[in-house]
Amino acid sequence: MYEWAKALHVISVIAWMAGMLYLPRLFVYHAVAEKGSVQSETFKVMERRLLRAIMTPAMIASWVFGLTLVHLGAADWGSGWTWSKAAFVLVLTAMHGILAGHVKRFGRDENTKPQRYFRIANEVPTLLMIGIVIMVIVKPF
Repeated sequence: MYEWAKALHVISVIAWMAGMLYLPRLFVYHAVAEKGSVQSETFKVMERRLLRAIMTPAMIASWVFGLTLVHLGAADWGSGWTWSKAAFVLVLTAMHGILAGHVKRFGRDENTKPQRYFRIANEVPTLLMIGIVIMVIVKPF
């Protein structure tokens, strides 16, 4: 059971991260598209489908299989790395929520953020992922 939960957790995380890295990049281009243009409407469809069909189900599966691993004894709550990883995952989940809010705002043509904001936001999931991987693999403390 443990190996299956671990494999499904890794698969889910990969799918979630793919979306977390791609969606802000779509926003970079969408932010400069003319509202109501064919390009803008295409971005709306792409963003909504990415969020609903890939990212959110993958996030939920990541949490379910991750918590399954915790239940099966994979986490050492006496170690600092476990708590650090948990904190990074919570921030990544919050970032998911922030990106979902941007999908809704773009969908209503109410985006007020410039392209530069989304270029910076595009780096946040990468930094969080690096932190998570280091905590899980290196276990520095």
